Amino acid sequence: MTKDLLFAARGLRKRPGFTIIATLTLALGIGACTAIFSVVNAVLLRPLPYADSQRLVVVWGELRARHVDDWPFSSPDYRDLRLQSTNVFDDIAGFSAAGRVPLSDKSGEPEQILVAAMTFNGFKVLGARLLIGRDFTEEDAVPQAQPQPGQPPPPRLPQIAVISNGLWKRRFGGDPAIVGQSVDLGGGRAQIVGVLGPEFELLFAPRANLERTPDMWTAARINYETANRNNVQWRLVGRLKPGTTPEQAQTQVDRVADDLRKAFPIKTTAGLYFHVVPMHDDLVRDVRPAIVSLMGAVGFVLLIACANVANLFIVRASGRGRELAVCAAIGGTRWQLVRQMLAESLLIAAGGTVVGIVLARGGVQLLLSLAPKDVPRLTGIAVDPTALSFAIVAGALTAMLCGIVPALRASRADVMDVLRSAGGRASGLRGGRTVRNSVVVAEVALSFVLLVGAGLMLRSVLALQRVDPGYDPRNVLTFLLPARQPQEGQREAFNRQMRARLAAIPGVVSVTAALPLPLDGTLINGRWGTEAAVNDPSKFRQADFHVVLPGYFEAMKTRLIAGRTFTDADNHVDDPKAGAPRLVVIDDQVAALAFPNEPAVGRRLLLRAITPEPEWFEVIGVVGHQRHAGLATPGPEAVFFTDAYFGHGTAGRWAVRTAGDPTQIAVAVRAAAKEVDPRAVPSEMQPMQAFVDKAMAPIRFTATLIGLFSVVATMLAAIGLYGVLSTIVRQRTAEIGLRMVFGAQPRSILRLVVGEGVRLSAIGMVAGVAGALAANRLIASLLVGVGAADPTTFAGMVVLFGSVVLVASWLPAYRAARLQPMTALREE
Repeated sequence: MTKDLLFAARGLRKRPGFTIIATLTLALGIGACTAIFSVVNAVLLRPLPYADSQRLVVVWGELRARHVDDWPFSSPDYRDLRLQSTNVFDDIAGFSAAGRVPLSDKSGEPEQILVAAMTFNGFKVLGARLLIGRDFTEEDAVPQAQPQPGQPPPPRLPQIAVISNGLWKRRFGGDPAIVGQSVDLGGGRAQIVGVLGPEFELLFAPRANLERTPDMWTAARINYETANRNNVQWRLVGRLKPGTTPEQAQTQVDRVADDLRKAFPIKTTAGLYFHVVPMHDDLVRDVRPAIVSLMGAVGFVLLIACANVANLFIVRASGRGRELAVCAAIGGTRWQLVRQMLAESLLIAAGGTVVGIVLARGGVQLLLSLAPKDVPRLTGIAVDPTALSFAIVAGALTAMLCGIVPALRASRADVMDVLRSAGGRASGLRGGRTVRNSVVVAEVALSFVLLVGAGLMLRSVLALQRVDPGYDPRNVLTFLLPARQPQEGQREAFNRQMRARLAAIPGVVSVTAALPLPLDGTLINGRWGTEAAVNDPSKFRQADFHVVLPGYFEAMKTRLIAGRTFTDADNHVDDPKAGAPRLVVIDDQVAALAFPNEPAVGRRLLLRAITPEPEWFEVIGVVGHQRHAGLATPGPEAVFFTDAYFGHGTAGRWAVRTAGDPTQIAVAVRAAAKEVDPRAVPSEMQPMQAFVDKAMAPIRFTATLIGLFSVVATMLAAIGLYGVLSTIVRQRTAEIGLRMVFGAQPRSILRLVVGEGVRLSAIGMVAGVAGALAANRLIASLLVGVGAADPTTFAGMVVLFGSVVLVASWLPAYRAARLQPMTALREE
C-alpha cells in the first residue's frame, strides 16, 4: 500500500490541475459538513453540563381547555408535586424569571443586575458547582414573618444570594471576601453566601423565559400555606431516581394532576395536566428541525462534491486505459489495479480533509456570527476532537465514494481491446458513459432539492418582512427602567417626571412604557371571560396581558379601531389596591371572540390579573392585534391594563419614538434618568428594531445557510454537467466531424450537445421534484406564508435551474460547433 501511495502521489503531482480541483472540491464539502456537524454535536448530541444529566427532566404544566402547553407552576402546586412524587424523583426544583434590580454597595456606582429566584434545592437538583462559599439550605428559604395585629412589624429577613462568576469578577474583582457580605438590592438587603463556577448556566428552552446566566440567584422565601394557588411563576426541573424512566415519572405526575383537578374545580375547567420531558430533549425541541435541515443540506453538498470528483476520476481512469491494460498484461491482478486507483482517491480525500478542517474552523466563526442568540449552548460550538473525528470519517467515506466506482470500472477493461486501439484514449473515453451520466443526474436531483428548499425559505423571509405586526418598530429606542421607590406615590411621580424629561429631549416624538413590549421575550398570561364564564368556568380563555402607560398605543402606532385609549386620569389612583380603575383596552381578537358582530366598547369582561378571583372590567377601547411572541404567527389575543392597576412602576420597559435614528438620544436618555433619580440606571438599551431582527433571526439564519449551500451545490452540478458534456464532445469528435462533412450546420451540433445536457438535467429535475416533496417535510415547521409543496416555488426553481443548465451545456456545445471537420477527423 505504501508503494501504491507513493506511485499515486507521483501521478497526482504530474497533474496539478486535476489534483487541486479535486482536493478543493472535496475540501468544500468536508469543511461545510464539519462546521455544521459542530453545531449538531454541541446542540443536539452533547450531554447537558450537569451531573448525571440523563436523569434530569423538565415538568411542564398544560391548560388543555385553553390551548396552553407551557403553563408555569404555582408555589402550592409545586409543593404538592414535590411531596407526592418522592417515589420517582430524588427531588424537584423550581426556577423563576429574572428581573432587573439596582445593586448598590461601597465598591462603586449603582448597577442594574439580573436577579432570579429559585427554590432552595435548585443547585442540588442540577448538580451545580460552587467555586467558593456554600449552597442554599432549607433555612435560607424560611418565609418572612407576618405582622401580628397590634404588634410592631417583625424585622425583615435578608435575601440569601449566590452570585455568578461574571458578577463576582466584574463587580467585586474576584475577591473571596465577598462571601458573607451584604449588598443593597433596590431597598432590600441580600447576603452573598457563595459564588458559582464559570461554567454554570440554566439551560431551558427559550419559551420558558428564563435567563441562562443571571447575575444573582436568591433562595425564594415562600409561605406555602398562604400562597395563592392561581399565581404561577415556577419552571420545574426534576432529578429522576436511578433506574426510573420518564414514562414512570409521567404516570406519577398524572396522578398528582388528577388529584389537583378533583380538589380545585378551576383546574378541571382549565384542563390542568402535567407532562414530563427529558431536559435535553426539551431544550433542543424548537431548534432541532432547523439544525437537522442544515445537516441534510450540507450532506447533499458533500454528496454532490463526491459525485463531481468521482466523475473526474472516471475520466482520468478512462484516459489511463492503456497504462492499466499494460499493468494487467504483465501480471497485475484486478485487486492491485483497484488498490492503485483507490490510493489516488485516498490521497485526494486526505488533502481535502486537511483543507476542509481549516475551512471548518472559519465556517464555525461565521456560524457564530450569524446564528440566533437564543440557540442553546451556542458558545460550545467548536471544531473539537469529536468534530475532527467526524471530518476524518467523512474523508475516509469520500475516498471510498470517489474512488471505488472508477477503480472497479477501470480494472475490468478488456486488455486486448485497449492495446489494439490507437493509443487507448478514445476507447477509454467511450467507457463509463452510463456511470458518468448517472452521476450527473444524481447531482442535478440533489441540487434541485436544495434549490427548492432555499426558495421556500427565501419566500418565508420575504413573508415575514411583509407581516404587519400591529405596531411600527422603526425609530423607537427601548430600555429597561422600572420605578423602584418604596412608596406608590413616589413611583407614580418617578414615571411622570421620566415621561416629561424624555419628552423634552430634542427629536423625541412620544414616550411610553409597558410590560411587556412586543417581542421583548417577556410573557404575562391570564384568563378572561364574558358573562357566560360566571356560571360555566370552562368558558374562560387565556390571553396575553400587557401593563401600559397612557400614550402607549399612540407611541407604538397601533391602530385604534373603536372607543378610546388610556388617559392620565385612568392611570392615577390614591390607593390602587382599593380603588384602581377597572378599565381595559382589548385587541380585535378578544373583541371578535367575546362580542362577535357586536360593539365591544362599554361592555364588561371578567379578568383575573392580580386578585385571587376574576374581576369585572369595562372595555373602553379596541385596538389592532399586536404580534407579541413572534412574527410567524398572530399569537394569542391581548388585554391591556393601566400601570396603576398593577402598581405604579410595573410598566418598566420604556419606548421612546424619535424623528430619526433612535440611538442618537441614548446619552440624553441616561442623563435624563440621572436627573430624576441618581440611582436610576437604564439597562438593555437598544432600538426596538433589534427585537424584530431577533424574532426573524432563526428563519433568516436557516434561509441564509440553505441558500448558500444550494448555490454551491448548483455550481458543482453545473460543473459536473459541463465536464460530462465536454467528455461527450471528445468521445464523439469523429462523429461530429463526419456530420459536418455531410453538411451538418453548427446550429444542429449546438442542438445535439445542448439537447444531451437538457435530457440529463430533465431526468435529474424530475427526480429532484420527488425528492424535494419528501425532504421539505423537514423544514415545514420553519416555513411562513408558504407550503412545503408550493407550486410557484417549484416552477421558479425549474426555470432558474434550467437557465443554469443551458449555460453549462452551451459552453461545450459552442466548442463542438466550432470544430473544423478535417481537424476533428485527423485528431481521431
